[in-house]
Amino acid sequence: MKDRFICKLGVIFLFYCMRNSFPFLIIVLWYGSLQAQVLMSRDSLLKLLPSAKDDINTVELYINIGQQYESNEPEIAKQYYRMARDVSQKIDYTLGEIKYITNYTFVLNMQGYYDSSLALNLQSVELSRQIKDSQYLTKTLFNTGTSYRLKEEYGNAVRYYEEGKKLFEKFGNKAMEAQANDILQNMYTGMKQYRKAVSYGKKAIVGLKDINNPGMLGMAYNNLGLNYVYLQQFDSANASFKEALRIAKKIGDQNMEATQYLNMGDVLLQQSEFNAIKPYMDKALAISKKLKLYESETIALKGLSFYFQYNKNYPLAQDYADSALSLANRFDFRNERQKLFTHLSNLAYSMQDMELGEYYAKQNSLLEDSILNETIQKGTLELEKKYESKKKETHINQLEAVKKVQQLSIKQKNSLNYILIGAAATLLAITLLSYRNYKQKQKLQQQRINELETEKQLTATSAVLKGEEQERTRLAKDLHDGLGGMLSGIKYSLNTMKGNLIMTPDNVQAFERSMDMLDSSIKEMRRVAHNMMPEALVKFGLDTALEDFCNDINQSGAVQVDYQSIGMANVIVDQTTAITIYRIVQELLNNTLKHAAAKTAIVQLTKSDGHLSVTVEDDGKGFDTSILDQSKGIGWINIQNRVEFLQGKLDVQSEIEKGTSVHIEISV
Repeated sequence: MKDRFICKLGVIFLFYCMRNSFPFLIIVLWYGSLQAQVLMSRDSLLKLLPSAKDDINTVELYINIGQQYESNEPEIAKQYYRMARDVSQKIDYTLGEIKYITNYTFVLNMQGYYDSSLALNLQSVELSRQIKDSQYLTKTLFNTGTSYRLKEEYGNAVRYYEEGKKLFEKFGNKAMEAQANDILQNMYTGMKQYRKAVSYGKKAIVGLKDINNPGMLGMAYNNLGLNYVYLQQFDSANASFKEALRIAKKIGDQNMEATQYLNMGDVLLQQSEFNAIKPYMDKALAISKKLKLYESETIALKGLSFYFQYNKNYPLAQDYADSALSLANRFDFRNERQKLFTHLSNLAYSMQDMELGEYYAKQNSLLEDSILNETIQKGTLELEKKYESKKKETHINQLEAVKKVQQLSIKQKNSLNYILIGAAATLLAITLLSYRNYKQKQKLQQQRINELETEKQLTATSAVLKGEEQERTRLAKDLHDGLGGMLSGIKYSLNTMKGNLIMTPDNVQAFERSMDMLDSSIKEMRRVAHNMMPEALVKFGLDTALEDFCNDINQSGAVQVDYQSIGMANVIVDQTTAITIYRIVQELLNNTLKHAAAKTAIVQLTKSDGHLSVTVEDDGKGFDTSILDQSKGIGWINIQNRVEFLQGKLDVQSEIEKGTSVHIEISV
């Protein structure tokens, strides 16, 4: 039996409504495990049970049997894993307890019990440290990072992954390296760096082919297909999902098989081939019911509801949506419940039941507020914990420093007592040396305190900026996917009503004016969503996004902006850095529009010798730069905070009636 490495995650789904037809997007993400290569069949293993004793071999036997059941009968697998735990505890076999946890949490993640999985994985890390087993410590660190990633606590996930990565690099284990590449693929997926995720995914597939591990290889193909979906490369995504499906059928992994049916249904939806999705959703639904994969079952039911809505079979669409909502309520799938409320609202509008549509829209809004409040509270608690931990660490360091000074002082006094017998001159010399040593330690302590204060300020600034961008992204997505879908649904319903009503010419004219206003509202909503998180920045990077932003200003006619890009061809800027630079330029140009009375402006982005420089100039009325030292304006403070966050240099040159030039330089 090969030991389980990384726990498998359950599915993660994301839905959005598109104009008119209301299709949905299903994204399924897995973390795979190195599948146990069991040489004996399930029946052969079960025949060994009557003669089993309470020893290490029996622990291995129970785990082997559990792995035979986990893909198709997970509850039975969990029973055998618990039996392995009980024997391990009875014979004081710590390694057996670790093996139980790595296998048991595999199934917990598959079923969506992420909190329980995290608690067990943290326990396995401590057990691995106790027995000082570096190889198992590496595995349990990666498992724990996976649990944190499932809970979307990316900071903790990165911390455990980094510690595990440093250890596994010492072993030269190709299997572990291949799986680590797959984990990094999914980590970058969570951080929305999809092209980088694809590069790691390809490395994972090459490595897994070399070690002939079909189960893990299927998971890696699945994850790679997910990133292609994000990049809108649907042919590549479909090819990856089909390969994962072929592997799933070959090894009899029905869980993976159901996942691929959902994935391929998603690709068809995004290609507007709505009538072709039903067979995939039907197959996914059948397997999900068999394996009790309730979240997958919820998604499949919802997909069928969309299918029947598109074919205008509204009663059947309502039945499937109600069944999906019942499951979401039963198992508290809050995100799925929120998306179902949006879908049910649109479905009600399609059936011209305005009262029911408003009811579901209100339920969606209430649940969205609840989720947002919980997210804010969670983020606040995490910041408080980090601050308290940092404060305690600083206090401990200070106490240790005082203790060392006191010990040194006592030692010096004893020495002086002996030296006083010899000569007064020696006493004076030692006293002077002690005083200088004390002053030097004081200086070092103060320097360390200043460094900690600077680190704390940078940490706080980083948390605020990241929180701001996350909130911008969430609001942009909610506006586009939620409000945009609802407005499009209302427009669709009004158009449907128009064909069934008899109106006077005056009413027809009023109706058309209302439709024009509705179209204007949709365009304005999309403009606001784009400003909050530009699509070009996410898809094409900083250079393209800044060029689009400058072109938008030119089209408005407020000021003529000349955008210049030097040395940026094929340069990929880290997403966090790109977003921060984009916001800085956005704020500087907004200041130009509001205060400078300029006719022309220049935005220049340059990459040279490991430095990225940004220059924004205008021919406006200028100002006295000394006022910046006393400025309390939010815009200017935001610019300074972002430059400090990037550890960059900021230079502002301006004179009255001679325009303004702002230059920023960042090391990349």
